[in-house]
Amino acid sequence: MTIVHKEKNSIFPLLLITFIGTLGFSIVLPFLVFLVIDLGGNAIVYGLLAATYPAFQLIGAPLLGRWSDIYGRKKILLLSHGGTLAGWMIFFIALFLPVNNLFNIDVTIIGTFVITLPLAALFLARAIDGLTGGNVSVASAYVADISSDENRSKNFGKMAISSNLGFIVGPALAGILVGTVYGEVLPVLAALILSLVVLVVIVFVLKETKCSILMKIPEKNDVGRVFSFESKECYKTANPQRLKFRDIFKLKHISFLVVLYFLIFLGFNIFYTSFPIHAVNDLGWTVTQLGIFYAVLSGIMVLVQGPILRKALKKFSEEQLVIIGSVILGTNFILFVSPDIILVYGAAVLFAVGNGLMWPSVMSILANRAGTVYQGTVQGVANSFGSLASIIGLLVGGLLYNMLGATTFLVSAGVIFSVFIMSFRLIKIK
Repeated sequence: MTIVHKEKNSIFPLLLITFIGTLGFSIVLPFLVFLVIDLGGNAIVYGLLAATYPAFQLIGAPLLGRWSDIYGRKKILLLSHGGTLAGWMIFFIALFLPVNNLFNIDVTIIGTFVITLPLAALFLARAIDGLTGGNVSVASAYVADISSDENRSKNFGKMAISSNLGFIVGPALAGILVGTVYGEVLPVLAALILSLVVLVVIVFVLKETKCSILMKIPEKNDVGRVFSFESKECYKTANPQRLKFRDIFKLKHISFLVVLYFLIFLGFNIFYTSFPIHAVNDLGWTVTQLGIFYAVLSGIMVLVQGPILRKALKKFSEEQLVIIGSVILGTNFILFVSPDIILVYGAAVLFAVGNGLMWPSVMSILANRAGTVYQGTVQGVANSFGSLASIIGLLVGGLLYNMLGATTFLVSAGVIFSVFIMSFRLIKIK
């Protein structure tokens, strides 16, 4: 067994990758629901399309996370973003396909809609992107690799800021580009080009982390001690194939943290499916109005996850911030039920504050509990549970909104309030 000391790697390339990747993803959010409806779909189809990515990510994320432990973060990030590029290429081609009906659906509970050739191509694009969509878990493992115990939470906050900056620029850019005579073509082309830029950054700018990972399964009676090892040295053995995903849950408290991870994603994704449909059907918003909303929401989150989070960490522990953030986040979903524009934007402020305080703290706690042993695998497993929650949330969100309308947001509130109650346990297990 050998010890390999890490070199100090800069987080900037990863922040740039996260920003560009998020911008490429978010640039289609304002018009995707309009595109689905124009191509013959409805709220259910929109939910199914949104759920396709996490459904395939559920398969790919844990494998990519484990491979990143074995082969290195940079190689797997390259593979992941290669899949993203392929997905956007198919998405772009779908815009030029003839709108031929493949089959019709007419069921009382889910309504009437048509699956057309372009819609089928969009599903294929999201499936390919999802299958290689381990970039979040691998990027989180990379951040954990290069972070110390003192700056880990701040680094995850920086990652969240770069992501939210992408969400500011993406929807705003979409609102401008969709207004041209080229419609959806320009923003999708922009997403395609940005994905190519990400690949260039990974190849030529991002450095591989020098942390080698212990691949041998620890003895059962030593699992807790080994997994909670806090030293920043990493270990390497010649037997990586023996790693099994179920061994991750032998780490003390990981199961509880993964359940929290699951519930947070569930609450978010019920909202994420419902709100664009709510904005179009009940609020009567245009693509530009929806883009402005997403930009404002993300802008506030940048503020929260920057100076506000740094100041909050001086007064509160990460565990306390999860509790505070979750109760604020749950409250915002209640306000979204109202069609009043002031309350809707008030809810957006609470959403940004609650999410901005809670999510970086959850990610930091999870990374800390994972230790330096199976960081990529732990992040991959957690990401898979997030993907499972996304599948359920996106499907249920579309179905519930079809039946309940804006009342669906109360379901998201209930899920997040359950996170608030469960989070008190974090104080005990700190």
